[in-house]
Amino acid sequence: MSWLVDTCILLDILDADSTFGAASARTIDRLSPDGLEISPVTSVELAPAFYGDFRRQEDFLRGLGIMVSSSWDIAARRAAEAAWAAHIDAKRKGLAAKKPIADVLIGALALRHDGLVTRNPADFRRHYPSLRIVEPD
Repeated sequence: MSWLVDTCILLDILDADSTFGAASARTIDRLSPDGLEISPVTSVELAPAFYGDFRRQEDFLRGLGIMVSSSWDIAARRAAEAAWAAHIDAKRKGLAAKKPIADVLIGALALRHDGLVTRNPADFRRHYPSLRIVEPD
């Protein structure tokens, strides 16, 4: 199948982040033979980094060998709905503060892939404990 890449990894590479950039780039290079995709949510989150210039954004993604995923289906939708409902229930009980809708949607789609490449595994594990996650090394 392919790996889903989280927004933070792409921003690390784009910004040549001094702490995470090289590790994120190495991880992308290592996983690229398996295929790399981003969710539509990541595409939207990434847009401000290119000031809305979609051609530059597409060129950047293409240069990394990354496609926008088209595999959002009923299984991903149901996983996202269940995770969001559980989060809101926990929030109402005072057990959760952050509203991670982007993480819920990205994680649900990652379940349909080999897994997720991210620096923020805890943001996804609480909603999707079985999700396979790769962190940059």
